[in-house]
Amino acid sequence: MEQIKNTNEMQEEFLRQQNELRDRIEPTDKFDIDSVKLIAGVDLAYWNKGDEEYAVCCIVVINAETHRVIEKQHYSGKIEVPYMPGFLAFRELPLILKTVELLETVPDIFIFDGNGYLHPRHMGIATHASFYLNKPTVGIAKTYFRVDKKTDYTEPENEAGSYTDIVIDGEVYGRALRTHKDVKPIFISIGNFISLDTACALALKLTDKESHIPIPTRLADLETHIAREAERS
Repeated sequence: MEQIKNTNEMQEEFLRQQNELRDRIEPTDKFDIDSVKLIAGVDLAYWNKGDEEYAVCCIVVINAETHRVIEKQHYSGKIEVPYMPGFLAFRELPLILKTVELLETVPDIFIFDGNGYLHPRHMGIATHASFYLNKPTVGIAKTYFRVDKKTDYTEPENEAGSYTDIVIDGEVYGRALRTHKDVKPIFISIGNFISLDTACALALKLTDKESHIPIPTRLADLETHIAREAERS
């Protein structure tokens, strides 16, 4: 019963923090898009060691124009927060911030493999992390997160750049965006300090012919697999 009590108390505190931060989300561009030089992709991978759970966070920083990799960093550690639906950011944020501390460059924008505004309280990892990074953030997910367990998305037309808004109770939570013809859509939601239009334009600009996933998060995802294997061996 003590563990359940602690988990319930944890959820109550996490919910309080999310509701407080939610009022500070700014879904507009707080930067000049032409001034963006460095963009970071962020992703995590998990594994178990006995009864304990571990994860590694990888950040890959690329040049916004040339798409050249500027820097890679990773940090691994034990996950201290149990899994609770809707509170993933509290598990991942400590490792993310430790990885950011290792960066020698200062990214202008952070793109997360995950969600931001597309969350029951608009507080996915991309949004939550923005308040600690003080930078514009975007969430780009490979699979659709059904926020209210019933609202689905409408498939965009089968053309590169086509999209459909994800609308829940009359509010736009994000977009299903097709980056190439004949590929599955990805799911864009703002994190903070950026508009949805700019986030989608950025995703298209950062997607090359090799994949339908934008380069920063695709490279970060690849790095997590490499780092996880190294940590587990």
